[in-house]
Amino acid sequence: MLRLAVIALLLANAGYYAWSQGLLRDWGFAPEEQAEPQRMDQQIRPETLQILRVNSGKAPAAASPAAPSAAAAASAEAPTPPDTGECLQAGVFDERQADALRAAAANLPQGSWLLEPTPVPGRWMVYMGRFEDLETLDRKRAELRARKVDHDRAGGTLEFGLSLGRFASKEAAERELATLGGKGVRTARVVQERPDTAGFTLRLPAVTESLRPQLDALRTAMAGKTMRACG
Repeated sequence: MLRLAVIALLLANAGYYAWSQGLLRDWGFAPEEQAEPQRMDQQIRPETLQILRVNSGKAPAAASPAAPSAAAAASAEAPTPPDTGECLQAGVFDERQADALRAAAANLPQGSWLLEPTPVPGRWMVYMGRFEDLETLDRKRAELRARKVDHDRAGGTLEFGLSLGRFASKEAAERELATLGGKGVRTARVVQERPDTAGFTLRLPAVTESLRPQLDALRTAMAGKTMRACG
């Protein structure tokens, strides 16, 4: 019985295979045809598709006018640099000259000028004289030339006399006097030609183009001194 069951199962499987593969169609045994030609004909072929731009109905935006270049904009916005002016100075002036400058500068803008204290150190001289007359003076000059000693007229309140050297300190003048003694100079001495005095420097820290025309009044009070760049 078992053998018959196995043979029947094999025959059934063989029959199903033949049926499913359409081998029995000629005898009227075959599965139902699933093909649908009408659906195949209606399929969309993807290779023929085209993507079209949708027109929203809005007009394209007008191009904005060209913006000015960054350099032109920066140039238009950059402020004009202020005229900082030039620093000028003149001097040194004594007390009397400083008073004249103060009066001349009275109408200038406040803060446009100042007088800075500039002390003038004293000066010392190796001096020979005072001689009674020019004849005696000339005779002494001849003696100094023979000894090859440099000299010139003392000038001012020390006339008639001769200067054998001017120095910024008394010590320097005395050293020179000792040196001249070795050259045979016996009658010279050290004198103070000028004491320490108060002096002033005129300073204009920022002379602009608008200020320059107003400086004419100052120039007339500057006693011949000229303005120069601040040092």
